[in-house]
Amino acid sequence: MPDARLANARWPDVKAALESGRPVVAILPCGATEAHGPHLPLGTDVIISEGIAAFAMPRLDEKNIVAFILPSVAYAPAEYAAGFAGTISISMDAALAVITDIARSLKKQGFAALALVNSHFDPANVSVLRDAAESIPREIGLAVAFADFTRRKLAEQLTPEFQSGACHAGQFEGSLVLASRPELVDDDARMKLPDNPTSLVAAFGKGAKTFEDAGGPQAYFGSPQSASSEEGVSTYEKMSEAVVATILAALG
Repeated sequence: MPDARLANARWPDVKAALESGRPVVAILPCGATEAHGPHLPLGTDVIISEGIAAFAMPRLDEKNIVAFILPSVAYAPAEYAAGFAGTISISMDAALAVITDIARSLKKQGFAALALVNSHFDPANVSVLRDAAESIPREIGLAVAFADFTRRKLAEQLTPEFQSGACHAGQFEGSLVLASRPELVDDDARMKLPDNPTSLVAAFGKGAKTFEDAGGPQAYFGSPQSASSEEGVSTYEKMSEAVVATILAALG
């Protein structure tokens, strides 16, 4: 089998997979380069999306589906965190254009579907991905799978902190990074952070435009100290199950 990460595979291996008679799916981890408290890396969302994709791979193989994990999209609308050093935000139009062009290239090569795996829940970014999931099949003819964890049906399968809306760089995301890239977590800083139970969802609904306005002066919400790798593994399993289910549905 070729390397599951497209960037590490060689083109003859990809060609052979596309000619194998099995459906071939491209998984695109989507995230942002954005502040995640003083304890988690700027690439937290990308790390999580890549982790979900990795957990999905054996499940897809069991279903006789070939999948390649594409190089991640690490830039997205991220204006809520724009006041923190290192955050890089791009426009919604630019984000949608990149994903659409990736889909167009995949369609030409014969991929059966594009799976968007996202863990950057900025409302603008979620809107972009929803638009992509609707417009790409219609305009390009490529099936798109998108497990939108901001939808109630999927959100209810995740942790209480996630459902509370106070889940940026707290227990939920901290657990996921600890489960996959623990060397990138500043544990000394993490264990000094008090809980911040402010719901981002509620704050955004009331008109907050920045993390600072929402009550997160250090760019975190939730309970960083409560994060654990065990919770992270459990959450990866649940999120990857949802991703696989959307892929199967997209393939029909």
